[in-house]
This record gives sequence, structure tokens and C-alpha cells, in this order.
Amino acid sequence: MPRLAHIALIVRDYDEALAFYVGKLGFGLVEDSPQPEPGKRWVTIRPPGAPEQATTILLARAATPGQARAIGDQSGGRVFLFLATDDFARDHAAFTAAGVDWVRPPRVEPYGTVAVFADLYGNLWDLVQFA
Repeated sequence: MPRLAHIALIVRDYDEALAFYVGKLGFGLVEDSPQPEPGKRWVTIRPPGAPEQATTILLARAATPGQARAIGDQSGGRVFLFLATDDFARDHAAFTAAGVDWVRPPRVEPYGTVAVFADLYGNLWDLVQFA
């Protein structure tokens, strides 16, 4: 049965992206392997607590001017990725302490509790605890 293996997230620099996603958000580094093309790496991460077979995020360093223009705007300014949590208060507090930039404060919706943050490039993410 097909499954979604990776989602590519265009980044400016592998190491600065890892500092944010692993260092601030606590994502796990799944793989960081050099590729034959000079300076290119295969870098995948996954949210903390995600199962081993979960979809990973591929940090894809921009290689062309068109790709560079998409950094931080892969979804045209909409929320791009949705990070589900089993404890909104815990994770919101941890992300706040780590210096995450909240662009919309927490609110309760019929589907759960949600707040929107921007990653280091400006991509918007929901932190959501589903009801």
C-alpha cells in the first residue's frame, strides 16, 4: 500500500534548519548523509515521539534561484504544516521558552486547541491538539 514517505521543505542552509527544528522544536534527526553532488546532503527529520515509519521532513537546500525564492513561502502564506500534540500546554510552553515566534495566539476551536507559529524562514505551522 502506498504511503507518504517524505515532505520536502526548502531551506537556505542545512545546519541552520537543523538548529531550529532539532534544537528548538525537539525534532529527531533521522538521517544526515552526504550526496555525490558537492555540498548536497540527504537530511530527514521527524517530530518527537513520531513512530519510526512516520512521514519525515526532507530538508532540501535551495539549489536554484527559483527554489531560493520559495524559502519561507512554500504555501503562499497559508499554514503549511500541522504539528499535532497530545499536550498543547506543555508543547506551547516549551516552544515559547525556546524562542519560537507565535504569529497567532492559542485559541480553542471545535476541532481542538491551536496556535500558529513561524519557523525560521517564515513558513507557518499549526501546533494543534485535536479535540
